[in-house]
Amino acid sequence: MRIATLSIAGVDQPVIVSADGFSFCPVAQALPGFLGDVVDLIERMPHASLPVGAVVNWTPIAGHVLLAPIPRPRRNIFCVGKNYHEHAKEFAQSGFDTSAAQGETAPEFPVVFTKAPSAVVADQAPVLAFADLTQQLDYEAELAVVIGKSGRGISQAAAFEHVWGYTIVNDVTARDLQQKHRQWFLGKSMDSFCPMGPWIVTADEVGDPADLDVSCWINGELRQSANTRDLIFDIPTIIATISAGITLLPGDIIATGTPAGVGIGFKPPKFLRAGDTMRISITRLGTLSNTIRD
Repeated sequence: MRIATLSIAGVDQPVIVSADGFSFCPVAQALPGFLGDVVDLIERMPHASLPVGAVVNWTPIAGHVLLAPIPRPRRNIFCVGKNYHEHAKEFAQSGFDTSAAQGETAPEFPVVFTKAPSAVVADQAPVLAFADLTQQLDYEAELAVVIGKSGRGISQAAAFEHVWGYTIVNDVTARDLQQKHRQWFLGKSMDSFCPMGPWIVTADEVGDPADLDVSCWINGELRQSANTRDLIFDIPTIIATISAGITLLPGDIIATGTPAGVGIGFKPPKFLRAGDTMRISITRLGTLSNTIRD
């Protein structure tokens, strides 16, 4: 099942998206009386058990505005850095990784940081260049996990019991700010720096998240191509690590890291400029596209 947020006559509504991605029906049609948003839906249905078979009235999406599936997350987006071996290597060699001075390439433990909720934008929405603040704008294609059931101290064995679904995130980054401030929050949390979508695909439909192809094209050039089997720390490890001392809540989003092929990995680096188009595809999740705008 695909769950999205659509602006219908100026009202943001959670909707079920058809298998071909072209039609929708409001969640309230399958769940009479439901008036909440996607996070409210997740809280009410932690295992995504909507009676989709009962839906008979589909409406074309064309003509409506597709928003990010969770347009304004209730908390920061959790993110994991340096979580593919080849990306960890390219980052260490780029000159932007302060930990590389200590000889580290692959981290011993998950590197966790966050992005502000205000950074989230939808598929097809512009990403601001902020040319007055950064000259080193970069992209990062990532699989993101959406939490369904709350919990603290979640074991690796029980981790998938807490997963509601998956979506795509582009962890847009101002590398010069990331390096200048010696931490990652400012360079990754600027407005529009977290494209997300186009929808959430529920866990039952995705199947094994450890075997998904992740691809990213910049202006039609394939830059990133990997499979989630190459993650250094898998999803159960990430969930166990974050939840050890932080209660994960329904609707929390965890971006699992990006593979090799980001702009700083090239010599010379290939940074983004206004007019550049980023397109990210992940198996069974669809495609997320955004263009850099002045």
